[in-house]
Amino acid sequence: MSDIHEIKTVCPHDCPDTCAMLAQVQDGRLLGVRGNPDHPMTRGYLCCKVNHYEERVYSADRVLYPYRRVGAKGEGRFERISWDEALDTIVARWKQVIARYGPEAVLPYSYAGTMGIVNMSACDGRLWNRMGATRLLRTICSTAAEAGYDYTMGWSGGVDPESLLYSKTIIVWGMNPASTGTHQMAVIREAQKRGAILIVIDPFRTRTAECADWHVHIQHATDSALALGLMHVLFRDGLHDEPFLCEHTVGWEALRERVLTQYPPERVAEITGISVDDIERLAHLYATRRPSAIRLGYGIARNTNGGMMIRTITCLPAIIGAWKELGGGLLLSTSAHFPLNMNAVKRPDLLQGNPRAVNMNQLGEALLTLNNPSVMALYVYNCNPAAVAPNSNRVIEGLLREDLFTVVHEQLWTDTARLADIVLPATTQMEHLDLHTAYGHLYVQLNQPAIPPLGESRPNWDVLAELARRMGNTEQCFRDTAEDIIRQALSTDHPYLQGITYEYLQEHGFAKLRTPGDPFAPYLHGDMRFKTPSGKIELYSERAQRDGYDPLPTYVPAQDEQGDARRYPINLLSPAAHHFLNTSFANQERTQKGEREPRIWLHPRDAEARGIRQGDWVRAYNDRGEVFLRAMVSARHVRPGVAWSPSLWWHRDSPGGRNVNALTSDRLADMGGGSTFHTCYIELERQDSLPPVEK
Repeated sequence: MSDIHEIKTVCPHDCPDTCAMLAQVQDGRLLGVRGNPDHPMTRGYLCCKVNHYEERVYSADRVLYPYRRVGAKGEGRFERISWDEALDTIVARWKQVIARYGPEAVLPYSYAGTMGIVNMSACDGRLWNRMGATRLLRTICSTAAEAGYDYTMGWSGGVDPESLLYSKTIIVWGMNPASTGTHQMAVIREAQKRGAILIVIDPFRTRTAECADWHVHIQHATDSALALGLMHVLFRDGLHDEPFLCEHTVGWEALRERVLTQYPPERVAEITGISVDDIERLAHLYATRRPSAIRLGYGIARNTNGGMMIRTITCLPAIIGAWKELGGGLLLSTSAHFPLNMNAVKRPDLLQGNPRAVNMNQLGEALLTLNNPSVMALYVYNCNPAAVAPNSNRVIEGLLREDLFTVVHEQLWTDTARLADIVLPATTQMEHLDLHTAYGHLYVQLNQPAIPPLGESRPNWDVLAELARRMGNTEQCFRDTAEDIIRQALSTDHPYLQGITYEYLQEHGFAKLRTPGDPFAPYLHGDMRFKTPSGKIELYSERAQRDGYDPLPTYVPAQDEQGDARRYPINLLSPAAHHFLNTSFANQERTQKGEREPRIWLHPRDAEARGIRQGDWVRAYNDRGEVFLRAMVSARHVRPGVAWSPSLWWHRDSPGGRNVNALTSDRLADMGGGSTFHTCYIELERQDSLPPVEK
């Protein structure tokens, strides 16, 4: 046997950490992975999801060859075919669909199964633009938050995560980095060792809250009310930075008037369930124990009032002038800091006309009700919509349409792949070349293939480029290799990318953006000009007013639909599990053991009212569906009227064959067309027996 050698790779999954990995390879086989010790954020270790990546690569669920369905839809019976037969079938069906219904009858559906510039970004643009297919609005995760943030700040950028080492007060608001960003958590824990206070604001007592100096156990979806109450105290007690507000903001006097007259701590306490004393204490800590930073999560935005909650919270740093200090400010995402040449990658110039758009949160409705034309061909990659999209019973009903031609390009036999007509084998990150940015740090990274593709698997881009050529498209971009696309992405004269070339990344693996300061504080190291139309932080936003929103931050309760909250009095939250990343890794025996079984946390008062005890199986249900979960009864973790079920088990491995997305709504958030997973009303009942697990 030959020696073991290490290849520089990158974790591709939808996580802010985007870790630098070293793949250990011997004789063309992946033995394991470890974190790159030279990467300042990865620091030589990986999370519990990824640190046995070989289990994913060599999973028994791996798709290794092209297949065609031979049984009825949903039976899961397939026969192996050749790549030529698969591609010829796809092209023939697409041409038939386009000839009869037009290109809008073709719908691509994808998200962030890989975050690569080649195998996500280029794939999301080029072919579909050239074809004129229905456009997919990729809104399931971040768009509501980004819209709310943008009204205040003009973009979604924020402080360098590494700058939190200099913070004295850190507020983690609506995020659980101990489970969903472990390397950010390491920075926070180091800051605590240096004397920082960690405050966690969350409706559930998460692993991060267990590490906090103070868990502010807020009533779900009342975060904007808390932020407005904090503002009241800041203005009332003279804790605001008036020179900063005068010079760098718009509308602060109007905001002051609103919060002083409408959001006294007594009213906010009634809304949020947080005592008046704690509201005042939190405001004083935030304003006086400086620098103060807020690490804001996307989970808040996945409510019907989510965009306004984000908009409101992002006003807080301006009121105390936190942006002036290293270690002060706010971070939602770093993705906007990366100045790659995305026009060259996605090729919007290929798009002719204005094809219709489908919001990805409403896939079920699109498949079942859209007409003129109906969706007749669906191409799925980088996503498992049968399990991850909201209102999944509706999605599955649509996927079971006999007249719908569905192609799924996948690494694993997911719930969605089992409903396809053609299944194509996809490479994993260990088997292809790609470039990665991040949304939790400022490093550009190159992923080099560590092993040859398993079976007959092919990268997303290679397959879509081949399909484009077979469809008769002659543009040179459909002959680009992965390396060509990476070079195009890096082809910019922006100073942040100075010296970061393909060759540099080949040698070093990663490079931090060449920002003016390190760690980077975007306004401390800039000219304090913000990216709004006014060039200032817009506490009063005329753009928001034109778009139909209150121009000032406000509290709007989460809205139920059709009286759901009266009929179904428990609000279900279903954030990320510790051992799963959406449905990624949820098929592996090791990670399933970590999560134990599908579970739901509920308050003793709610349990007692329904005769439910610790460890009972319960049926959770509403008008959209039902799921079966193990009850965890705890006053420490949740408030009355709230339940928490970490996601996402595969339907295949869930009792009754459905996970919690059988309950979630495909209603859209107040801004950005975002998802509303967490505005979900259910009822619970104890179960004496369980339906069988569908296999």
